Amino acid sequence: MGPVMVRFPESTKASVQHRLAARARERWPQITELRVRHRGAFTYVEATTDEVTELRLCRLRYVGSAHDWRVAIYRASHDDYAESIFPNGLPIGTCQDALDLACGLYLDGPTAWQDLRPPTN
Repeated sequence: MGPVMVRFPESTKASVQHRLAARARERWPQITELRVRHRGAFTYVEATTDEVTELRLCRLRYVGSAHDWRVAIYRASHDDYAESIFPNGLPIGTCQDALDLACGLYLDGPTAWQDLRPPTN
């Protein structure tokens, strides 16, 4: 018997789409269109930028809560998604943090991670 695919509720799909769109507007002005699609336990996030570049950004894995996600970053060199951790070192984070992680890599905005780092004091 294979792994069980967790399908998540329509309300969660709407919530994640809304949260990602709001974060893109707030922090990533170079994104002109954000596309979110769902398949099984996964949410795929793609964007079009000012330069009319199509970018696959990341894949989110639903882990049972609309607030907690695992993230895999798209690797163009391999045409696949590589499981990743969040900049704060945790394997689970918000969908907004996942978008910031991917955009920080692809849109050259590492300052997006500043508020995700653990305190240094």
